[in-house]
Amino acid sequence: MNLLLVEDDQLLGETICDGARQSGWRVHHVGDASSARAALVDHAYAAVLLDIGLPGDSGLAVLRAMRVRYDSTPVLILTARGRLSERIAGLDAGADDYLVKPFQFDELWARLRSVIRRSQGRVVPVFTHGDIQIDRSRRVVKKAGADVILSAQEYRTLLALIERPGHVVTRDHLHDIVYGTTSDVESNTIAVFIHQLRRKLGDDLIRTVHGLGYIVGQPT
Repeated sequence: MNLLLVEDDQLLGETICDGARQSGWRVHHVGDASSARAALVDHAYAAVLLDIGLPGDSGLAVLRAMRVRYDSTPVLILTARGRLSERIAGLDAGADDYLVKPFQFDELWARLRSVIRRSQGRVVPVFTHGDIQIDRSRRVVKKAGADVILSAQEYRTLLALIERPGHVVTRDHLHDIVYGTTSDVESNTIAVFIHQLRRKLGDDLIRTVHGLGYIVGQPT
């Protein structure tokens, strides 16, 4: 399984990475909020180990951006901020668990296994539109019973549209879901993802509403 570690303390980060690899995990380590956002857009992880105090922006901002994009990857917060109010803020932002520094590594791995188990046991709805099904718990998309391979960006674009059948979703909103509100990615990338989704799932799935955005199904 792949983990994302977001930790700006280089020595602690290297120590966690060494322990993770010894425990059989593959780990990607970044040290700031911007790098974390980029990694989460481009890759899928079994879980995220997230520090709150990061250069550039807080870990809570990274976490909130994940949940806005329908990214349900389990998040274990690692922080020296142990006050009750701060723990509550982290959990309310969408964290699955909270571990205060300094911690024992055996507890870290136990909590990590726990949040992953809980995430795998969640009851997550399967979205259906015609012959297309999206299983959010496994991030699997099927058309007429056959698996369809989508990139992470294509998947998030499709999910944002198919969750709102009959409603126009603006290009700006899709951009924010796929990349986050602070991204300066070129504006035509959403059109590229829409093109790829039509190629893989059928030209009639997503309709363009000129000057506004895109829609799945008939307007309500």
